[in-house]
Amino acid sequence: MRRVLCALVAVLLVTAGCTAEGESRSSIVVTTNILGDITRNIAGDQAPVTVLMKANADPHSFGISAQQAAETERAGLIVYNGLGLEEGMLSTVRAAQESGVPVLPVGERVNPISHPGGEVPDPHFWTDPGRVRDAVNVIAEQIIAEVDGVDAAAVRANADRYRGEIEALDTTMTERFATIPPERRKLVTNHHVFGYLAQRFGFEVIGAVIPGGTTLASPSAADLKSLADAVRAAGVPAIFADSSQPDRLARVLAEQAGLHVAVTPLFSESLSEPGQGAATYLEMMRANTEAIATSLTRP
Repeated sequence: MRRVLCALVAVLLVTAGCTAEGESRSSIVVTTNILGDITRNIAGDQAPVTVLMKANADPHSFGISAQQAAETERAGLIVYNGLGLEEGMLSTVRAAQESGVPVLPVGERVNPISHPGGEVPDPHFWTDPGRVRDAVNVIAEQIIAEVDGVDAAAVRANADRYRGEIEALDTTMTERFATIPPERRKLVTNHHVFGYLAQRFGFEVIGAVIPGGTTLASPSAADLKSLADAVRAAGVPAIFADSSQPDRLARVLAEQAGLHVAVTPLFSESLSEPGQGAATYLEMMRANTEAIATSLTRP
């Protein structure tokens, strides 16, 4: 009897181990909510997708629970932005990778550009829908290669459909931005986030209130004065602040510039809750396009 019981226990342990292993290979964990929405559109019903970053959060500083960290280590694929964006998540991603979990740093695969000065890569590629279209291809093929149980044809069909929606978005943005006179296509933001958009649609980035590409930095008095002088010289009619960040610094800059400069919120680094204007990537980009075009054409 003892031998029978031991044999049964051994079978149960093996079965449980196989089930856990099978589950881990069929799940996708995504760090940021923007990439999470994109990945869900591609995966469809072929694989469960867990998004770690909540709505209206800051990708540079968001944290996760112990349960989420454990889920990350059991994932079949981790999709993350990379290029230094998820500063609070990098150690978790590296630990999972070292334990054998496949990871996909999407930003590294879509021809990234550098921040002003050329020393640090700019992680905010999603402001260019053309690069997001390329990212869709990269994510789809990685899901097919790494995630067990998916139908490759279904994933590619999802990707084709979603690319069509992104191409329609690109057309909408091009047409709306064409209504802005060239001399008014100038951007000042609370931190450097629209370099890709500027390159794609012919804007000039005058500067950012917070230097560098992270919200964790702080501007000095000299930084604010220098940018205020640039704003005054350029005659910028609006400053754009991230909706997930306080706009106090942008308002301080507006006051220092000595001009009437509107501070317009944009959904630049995080999706919102449903009903708040940017619940999906496509909704976010349409909202930002309208906000930028309206602010820069205002008399």
